[in-house]
Amino acid sequence: MDNDIIGHHISKPFNKELEDIRQKVLFMNELVEQQIVFAIEAFSTGNLQLAKKVIKKGNDVDVLEAAIDHECTQILALRQPTAIDLRLLITVFKIIHELESTGKEAERIAEMAIELSTTGNNTYHYELEHITIIARKMLSDALKAFANMTLENVPEIIQQHINVNREYDNILRQLISQMIEDPRNISQAIDVIWVVRAIEKIADHACYICDHIFYMHKSKFVHHSNKLTN
Repeated sequence: MDNDIIGHHISKPFNKELEDIRQKVLFMNELVEQQIVFAIEAFSTGNLQLAKKVIKKGNDVDVLEAAIDHECTQILALRQPTAIDLRLLITVFKIIHELESTGKEAERIAEMAIELSTTGNNTYHYELEHITIIARKMLSDALKAFANMTLENVPEIIQQHINVNREYDNILRQLISQMIEDPRNISQAIDVIWVVRAIEKIADHACYICDHIFYMHKSKFVHHSNKLTN
């Protein structure tokens, strides 16, 4: 499919409306990615101000999601789009839902950081670095695929979920071993498990975004477990 989906209408106002929506979605993703970065740092360092900033940005994400939703609804009502335009708007509805859910995972990590702030720095922060890098890249690359209106890199993004699952399993094994060796590690290790689970869910949402992009291009639903090869 031609990646210049936006800009193909005779109506310049329609083109502008679609481009405005696309830019808002990309900005929403920037906010969510900031939430992820700040949340992990807050959990790792016990930085209360950073944790509170994650939660505050969550309000900004919610406001932006509502604005995009309203704008898409207005276009559906006034323009009555069909074919690729309709699928684009449906995809936007779904992507902003995934981004909002991703932001909620970051907020959960931040809330955990606030709860643990009295115990000092988290000694397990090194466990989170690699899995976070992979999950963030998956999310960023998925939104790049949406921005560029292409499926070119989508299979690679989906494939990265295997690495996230591998990291997740490795971290669980390490934490379980540490809990067995010293029961005093149990409480903090369980907290880390909840955070790692949240990061794994962020990777899930990146895959779901890829599923929605596939629908936009191919006009059919597919689950990412199929590796988008059909």
